[in-house]
Amino acid sequence: MLRTLRFDQTVTRTCRLALNHHVATRRTLISSQRPLFVLRAEQSKGGYKQAKDLLKTIEEKQSIDKKKLEPIRPGTKTLWEKVKEEAVHYWHGTKLLGLELRRTTSDIVRVVPFAVFLIVPFMELLLPVALKLFPNMLPSTFENKKLEEEKRRKLVKVRLEMARFLQETIAESGAISDKSDTISTESAQEFANFFRKVRMTGDQPSTKDLLSIASKFEDELTLDNLSRPQLVSMCRYMNMNAFGTDNFLRFQLRNHMRHIKMDDKVIVSEGIDNLTIIELSHACVARGIRTLGNSPSRLREELKQWLDLHLEHQLPSTLLILSRAFSYTDNNMTPEDALRATFNSLPDNLVNEAELQVLETIGASTYKQKLDVLEQQQELIEDESEQEEKEEKARQAEEEEKSFTKKISARDISLKENEKDEDVSLSNEQRGDLQKALSNLRDKVDNLEQRSQLNEIKFHYEDYKDLIEELKVATHNESNSNTLRLGHRLEKMLEDIEKELEELENSSNTDNTTT
Repeated sequence: MLRTLRFDQTVTRTCRLALNHHVATRRTLISSQRPLFVLRAEQSKGGYKQAKDLLKTIEEKQSIDKKKLEPIRPGTKTLWEKVKEEAVHYWHGTKLLGLELRRTTSDIVRVVPFAVFLIVPFMELLLPVALKLFPNMLPSTFENKKLEEEKRRKLVKVRLEMARFLQETIAESGAISDKSDTISTESAQEFANFFRKVRMTGDQPSTKDLLSIASKFEDELTLDNLSRPQLVSMCRYMNMNAFGTDNFLRFQLRNHMRHIKMDDKVIVSEGIDNLTIIELSHACVARGIRTLGNSPSRLREELKQWLDLHLEHQLPSTLLILSRAFSYTDNNMTPEDALRATFNSLPDNLVNEAELQVLETIGASTYKQKLDVLEQQQELIEDESEQEEKEEKARQAEEEEKSFTKKISARDISLKENEKDEDVSLSNEQRGDLQKALSNLRDKVDNLEQRSQLNEIKFHYEDYKDLIEELKVATHNESNSNTLRLGHRLEKMLEDIEKELEELENSSNTDNTTT
């Protein structure tokens, strides 16, 4: 009875229309955040027509997908096409056979001199000398340890590029496709007009506007647009090492922000009241909160404000730390006043780039805004190049002074040592040791570069995973199966790359100890 049961087409069609109308109502209810009776009143006029149009588009897409999924039957090939394919196949095969024969014959000719070392007794002791004098005696299949390590390094580089490509593929696979829908044109215009009002007219914005604008800043964007003095001062404020290049300082701060975010989640899950006084003070110090002269209850309130702004309102940790720096000397300053002071102190290039990024998400950016941002970036690059030139000139002047003093001292010493005829040139052993040291140093530099690339890929992938989890919690939707499959493959590839890098580092360390 169940198999012979059939529904009428009109009944199924009305059910599908009702279901589509319910889904459309639900989507508009979530996106607009308005009461349900208002939406029902608005959609009672043209809801049936919208659902009917939606049904038509869905049926058209399904018909197109069915046509695409139909297997394409290959046409029958003629006798001439078959003969041509076979002839091409045999032609390539004969060329490959000729190349292999040529290579094997050359290897056999190279192996013939080794018979002398096998026949003559104790001749194999001179084999290293012969290979040093005639390195072409080795066959093409011979692989030196150094060549093998170079091949492994090249393979690691290729895998790193592949991992980066997989990461970009996962990011662009549609798992965060609804991000641009959450940003409306009104919020983008509010963001664009916020800084103009604050900086030109001096109006005091409300707390709601401050939180909504601050949530649109990202840690990556903020750190990339901070100057070196700001990066150095931020590292010193966070009790971190302030030595190294700008990229190293940014990388160090990004890792610190990531650890702070993970620690915030752990503190929220365990509860602030369960923290001991030592743990509370350590957590406040890591977040730039003043601990000297504050009671534990005051520290708990400050930490609660941090967690509320960071996790609930999605404010970036860099802005929060900068705001804490402004309120460090004044305990009576509220977080809103600290955020206002932080916004007033932000550089113009950071504000313009953030504004452009928000407008690009909705397609409302203009060429003039892009041109202004590019000009500001060019000015920053020119300023950095000028600073580098000044530093280079200062270094050259110092080196010239040092060389001049060295020349004078060398003349005095040469006058005294003219009587001695000692050969100061490097010997062959010293040159060989110097070449080995340089090659080992080059290998270490390559390993460090590959390790930094791997850490960067891991860092971006962890941020992506956190963002996906937040989207799952917000939208109650599961990720795409293809995206999950690519993610597992990327994790496995990163583990393999890390193992190979560890093996290369261990082999280079053993070589250094043996030498």
